[in-house]
Amino acid sequence: MDCRWTLALSSLAFVSCTEARQEDEGTPPMTTVSESAEGTAADTESSTTMIEDDDDDIKLDVGIDTDDPNTGIDPDGDDMSGCDKVDFLFVIDNSGSMGPFQENLVTNFPGFINTIQQTLDEAQDYHIMVVDTDPAPPADCPALCDQVEADGCLMPDGSCPIINLENPLCQFSCITSLECTTSPGGCNEPVEPEACEIMGAGVVYPRGSDASNTECNFASGERFMDASEPDLQAAFSCAARVGTAASGASEQPMGAIVEAVTPGRPAFECNGDFIRDDAILVVTFITDEDDDDGDGSSGTVEGWRQALIAAKNGDDQAIVTLGLFGGAGCGEDSLRLTQFVDSWEERGLQGSVCGDYQGFFQQAVDLIDTTCDEFVPPEPVG
Repeated sequence: MDCRWTLALSSLAFVSCTEARQEDEGTPPMTTVSESAEGTAADTESSTTMIEDDDDDIKLDVGIDTDDPNTGIDPDGDDMSGCDKVDFLFVIDNSGSMGPFQENLVTNFPGFINTIQQTLDEAQDYHIMVVDTDPAPPADCPALCDQVEADGCLMPDGSCPIINLENPLCQFSCITSLECTTSPGGCNEPVEPEACEIMGAGVVYPRGSDASNTECNFASGERFMDASEPDLQAAFSCAARVGTAASGASEQPMGAIVEAVTPGRPAFECNGDFIRDDAILVVTFITDEDDDDGDGSSGTVEGWRQALIAAKNGDDQAIVTLGLFGGAGCGEDSLRLTQFVDSWEERGLQGSVCGDYQGFFQQAVDLIDTTCDEFVPPEPVG
């Protein structure tokens, strides 16, 4: 008799197969757990796996508790793990030295997202949002334009040149003042900031020097792109060119992350339903300066980490953190940013802001793929 079992759901099935085989082979009856322990094995919630190899050796494997929601196995034995949604948050430094790095990111984004789409073949429902690191909205634009005029930086036609070689003091103020305008070059018509032009809110109209200076008009109608975007590369290029005219004195990438993902914060409310409970969250930040203690984001490395975990309902396995930042002769050494990425262990990846973005994103795809495979979506409420 050839009796092959893949799963014995009860001790009764185990005994029936065993006794039938023993009768065929003329071997003594085998004492089972249920016979020696008065059926206690059948009362447990775990299952038992019997595997017969080519040498007819029976191997037992204690199965998974199917009632444990953390296993990714439902009570019927079906595997519930794996994601079909991914939320991508890009946090991009918009300080004066970031122009080349923003271009590098835009250049490498198509290869990254194409590889994501090919690798995560079941996760084609994505949100992609860009935020900058400027802690101040362009509320000071009128004052900046007044300063430009006071410095004598205005051209005869009333415009503000990006570089005025006759007056070096004008260089910074003219570049910064470009945030005041809807079109590059002029300081005559300051624009009042919109309610959601704040740190942590999705960028939809990058303004200033080296910025897109145009309305991105995402197909989603939100402050983020999604799978309905007809030209995702063009939309991302518009948003990711956040420019180099930050009005703040220091960059705050971690503060931007916290503002973007924390319920109740103004930026979170602006971002609508960007973060979804049943999606994994991939956070990518790019900066050439550290988020200095006392001169950057408030809080601590652990506090930033907990803010992200709270955004994913306590599931730290649903988060991937990717950091491109300075150090090793490229930009500022980034102690706190290094500590932040390291705190995610195998779900954190760091690279040089001056390095090979293509190779970095290829490693990132592998990490995202693993995280997606292992993700167990929460059960729907109601």
